[in-house]
Amino acid sequence: MADALVIVESPAKAKTIGKFLGSRYRVVASNGHVRDLPKSQLGVDTAHDFAPRYITLRGRGDVLERIRKEAKSASKIYLATDPDREGEAISWHLAHVLKLDETSKCRIVFNEITSSAVKNSIRNVRPIDMRLVNAQQARRVLDRLVGYEISEVLWKKVRKGLSGGRVQSVAVRIICDREREIEAFEPEEYWLVTATLGTGDGKKTFEARYFGENGKKRELRTEADTQAVLARIQDRPFTAVEVRESEKTRHAAPPFTTSSLQQEAARKLNFTTKRTMVVAQQLYEGVDIGNRGPVGLISYIRTDSVRVADEAQQAALAHIEARYGKAYLPAKPNVYRGRSGAQDAHEAIRPTDIGNTPAELKAYLSSDQYRLYKLVYERFLASQMAEARLATTAVTFDVNGCTFKANGSRVLFDGFTAVYTEGRDDVPEKEVALPPVAEGDAFRQIRAESEQRFTQPPPRYTEATLVKTLEEKGIGRPSTYAPTISTIIDRGYIAREKKLLHPTELGVIVNDWMCKNFPNIVDISFTAGMEQQLDGVEEGEVEWTNMLSRFYGPFEKSVSEALEREAVRLPDRVSDVPCDKCGAMMVYKLGRYGEFLACPNYPACRNTKPIVEKLDVPCPKCGAALIKRRSKKGAKRAFYGCERYPECDFVSWDKPINEHCPKCGSLLVQRAGRNGTYIACMNRACDFIRRGRREKQDE
Repeated sequence: MADALVIVESPAKAKTIGKFLGSRYRVVASNGHVRDLPKSQLGVDTAHDFAPRYITLRGRGDVLERIRKEAKSASKIYLATDPDREGEAISWHLAHVLKLDETSKCRIVFNEITSSAVKNSIRNVRPIDMRLVNAQQARRVLDRLVGYEISEVLWKKVRKGLSGGRVQSVAVRIICDREREIEAFEPEEYWLVTATLGTGDGKKTFEARYFGENGKKRELRTEADTQAVLARIQDRPFTAVEVRESEKTRHAAPPFTTSSLQQEAARKLNFTTKRTMVVAQQLYEGVDIGNRGPVGLISYIRTDSVRVADEAQQAALAHIEARYGKAYLPAKPNVYRGRSGAQDAHEAIRPTDIGNTPAELKAYLSSDQYRLYKLVYERFLASQMAEARLATTAVTFDVNGCTFKANGSRVLFDGFTAVYTEGRDDVPEKEVALPPVAEGDAFRQIRAESEQRFTQPPPRYTEATLVKTLEEKGIGRPSTYAPTISTIIDRGYIAREKKLLHPTELGVIVNDWMCKNFPNIVDISFTAGMEQQLDGVEEGEVEWTNMLSRFYGPFEKSVSEALEREAVRLPDRVSDVPCDKCGAMMVYKLGRYGEFLACPNYPACRNTKPIVEKLDVPCPKCGAALIKRRSKKGAKRAFYGCERYPECDFVSWDKPINEHCPKCGSLLVQRAGRNGTYIACMNRACDFIRRGRREKQDE
């Protein structure tokens, strides 16, 4: 009998699945999408129901030829791409290329790459779901219409090389709006008065903060008011007039969705959204675990659901009881409610096997893989544990008519916090335990201090808080957040400094232009409404071409009106580098691979120069400076060479540092390894390595 053929997206996924299915199945990878709209043309027939014109992607010809060859001798073909709109569309394109009947049973899906999940999917093979395909086509065509036509207007009316997009333009607007809030903010002065109190035996001190007068809240706005309070309480005892004790419970956070994983990885691991998704994809597709071979370690990573399969939940509860004891089991299994509007198509992100503890897998994972897997594992385990219980005490003090308050708490039972505590974007108050206090007790004042403060503007967005805002407002979908943020940074609209996002001058100009010419595209509620309509296509409630028709008429009118308006002059940023051909001071330009220097007298003078980044490291061959360059082939990869090239031919793919090898005297370099970066001798014949110190690595 001929073998069955299973087609997936990636070679890593193919390797993992192939191990589960055995010799009767051949598993091949399509390397993602095989067909898409052409890059250089609109590729959408707006006059005939927005029919897309798909072409074979460059570089996929050989892949498709191999798949066709394998398919000819296959007894059965299974399309096993990811279980979402994008994966369904890839399967549909593969079916078209292989001339498969899309209504035949050829599609299999699984939420995790485990033996049982994969084998069960083959027992439940189904036709391609055209509702999912049409939802993906609608999004792809919509984004092409918006991106292609707005970008064309931007090129003509603002500057060549600019781009606009349905989701990215809204993200830029959100960041620009926040920057304007910050610029318009006027700080207000206020003062805090904090008293340090001591118990009678002198063994315990605690703090109480000024609240107001005779039990009523009052803000201290001036130094004079503050000094008056300090004078009234000087050397006076603090009498407890009210003591409230209670017990409160704290519930665990739900297991991760795509959005919450991106947010928490940014907070706790300092990962960008792009880095998070790259590593999560590796954990999902499978990692070699010694003799066990490739193993998919987490469930599907593109989800907005907090739902957990009963089997996974029961396994987690058994693990909790065995490791932590019955006290850490909840009274009944924890069930979490997803946010309004969530599609709930897949489970939450969780470990595929709770027995695969991070400690046991650490030796097989890279540093990034281990840290992200540990985050997913502990979050999921904690989500299934009992709540934490805390005893809280709130004390109100009176001192000569001034009201002070002190709050304390102590842990009665740590519950889920024995494993994991959710990160926060703000700085939480420290939890402290107060000494025993009864109404009427008096405490001596050790000292009283005042502090001047000013109200703060709203904070700039980080990647974590931007993702949270986009999700709350219904902009985009979980799978779009990472590429959206990468795009607006790469385009130079947004800059990231110390994790904070702020608009560049270019970003502000383009955003203002978009708000004037395409107000609907950058309108948050309008964009969120489009997402709801796309969800309606998936549910079969909205016909996708009708949805596009309703959008395109008004949009095309906006495009025509924008082309009639006067162009915006975008000033060039002048450098301190003179053009070596005509002497003019060169200006910064933004190209495909970032900024470069160009002569302002173009086209009369066409001189350009790369922006040189010098290292504080002398060339080991001639002593001149080393500079960072970009390779012509695969232009995003950096290498390091001598500034005197071609006279000096020193080059290194690894970043040199200004230290020499203690063994052979050669220059030391920074290398990327399985478990992060390390320092090594650039002389490959020398075995010197230094680990244990984190080095900054070029992205």
